[in-house]
Amino acid sequence: TDILFMWNDMNEPAVFDGPELTMPKYALHAGGWEHRELHNLYGFYQQWATAEGLIRRSGGNERPFVLTRSFFAGSQRYGAVWTGDNVAEWSYLKISIPMLLNLSITGISFCGADVGGFMQNPEPELLVRWYQAAAYQPFFRNHSHTETERREPWLFGDNITRIIRETIRERYALLPFWYTLFYMAHTKAEPIIRPLWVEFPEEVNTFAVDDEYMIGEALLIHPVVEAGITEVNVLLPGMGELWYHLRTLQRFDGEQTLRVSVTLDSVPIYQRGGTIIPRKTQVLRSTKAMKTVSYTLYVALNLENSARGKLFLDDGHSFNYQNKNQFLLRRFTFKDNTFSAVCGDERGQYCTDCVVESVLVMGAARPTCVTAQCPDGQENPMHFTYDVKKSFLNIEGLQFNLGCDWMLKLNY
Repeated sequence: TDILFMWNDMNEPAVFDGPELTMPKYALHAGGWEHRELHNLYGFYQQWATAEGLIRRSGGNERPFVLTRSFFAGSQRYGAVWTGDNVAEWSYLKISIPMLLNLSITGISFCGADVGGFMQNPEPELLVRWYQAAAYQPFFRNHSHTETERREPWLFGDNITRIIRETIRERYALLPFWYTLFYMAHTKAEPIIRPLWVEFPEEVNTFAVDDEYMIGEALLIHPVVEAGITEVNVLLPGMGELWYHLRTLQRFDGEQTLRVSVTLDSVPIYQRGGTIIPRKTQVLRSTKAMKTVSYTLYVALNLENSARGKLFLDDGHSFNYQNKNQFLLRRFTFKDNTFSAVCGDERGQYCTDCVVESVLVMGAARPTCVTAQCPDGQENPMHFTYDVKKSFLNIEGLQFNLGCDWMLKLNY
C-alpha cells in the first residue's frame, strides 16, 4: 500500500536486561565509538534513515511520515514525536501540556501524547478530557498497551461517544488552520503550539502559566485537566486585546482572568481579536474525502476593527510544493471595512476546485449592504445575516475560488 508509514518505537535503544535499560555505555559502534558518546543520536539517526528509506521507496516523490519515541535536536526535520509511555491518570494529562510546550519551543513542533494514557484504563471523564486537550495539539492519537481494556469512543455510552465525536469533528474542521501552522513551522520555525509568553513576552503573569496555551497566534485553549470540576480560571492576556469565545462568540477584553463554567462537553477556547482562521464547512470520513470541501473564514476583529490571517494549500502528500512550486499561500486582511484575499507568495501556482463559501466577522457593526469585487472585476451585492446580540456578521454564498483575488466591502 502507498499509505503505509513507519513508527520507530523502543529506539532509545531499549535493552531491558541491563542496569540502565539501554545498551552498556562501553558498547562499541562502528568506528570504535562507545555508546555513551552516541546514545542521544541513536534515535535521531534511526528516524533519519527511516524517513530517507520511505522517500526512496516512492522514487523521491512522496513525503514520509515517521513517528519516533527517541529524538534529538534536528529530529523535527524527519517526523513526529510523542511523549512515550504515560499513564491513564489525571496527573499525566496535566503534565502533558508543559511537556509538549517544552518540545514545541525547542523546535520539535510535531508532538503529542497518547490520548487516554498508554498504561492502565481511563475512566470516561478522563478519556473525554484527554481527547479535548489532544485535539488541539499537533500530533493526535489514542494509543494504549496491549493488556489494557478496549477504549474505543463508542464503548462508554452514547453521551461519551457524542462528545468525543464532536471533538474530533472540530479538529477536522480546523485542519486548514493546522496545516498552515505546519507550513509556518516548516519555513519560519514558528512553534505550532506555544506558551502564552511567546505571544505576550512583556506580561510577567504569563511566564508561569502552563495549563493553557496558544495555537499559533490566533487560538487560546485552556484544557480541563482535573476530575469533577465545573469552573476553571482562564487568563486572557494582552492589554488592548480582544478575545472571542469560539462557541458562544461572546467578546472579552484582554488582561483579565475569567472564572469560566465548564461542562463535560465544553472546554474554554478563544479566538484572538485581529486574526483570521480558515475552516472547512463540512467534516467527512477522511481528509481525502474533504479535499474539495469549501472553506469558511472566521474573522475576529480587534480594537482597530482589523484582522489578518493566511492559508497554505498544496496536494498534501508530494514534494511538488518544493520541487515544482505547486502550492498556494493566500493572505487575508480586514481593514477599513474591507476584506481582501490576495496571493501571499507569487512563486506558488496550484490548481484547486476549493472555494470560499462564507466569511464570518466577529465584532462587526451591522452594514447597510455588502458588495463583492469578484475576480472578473464586477461588483455584486452579497447576502448576509447579522446577529445584533453577538455583533456577528455572516456573509454567505460567495463561491470564490481559493486561488483568486477578491474583496468584500462593508458599506455603512
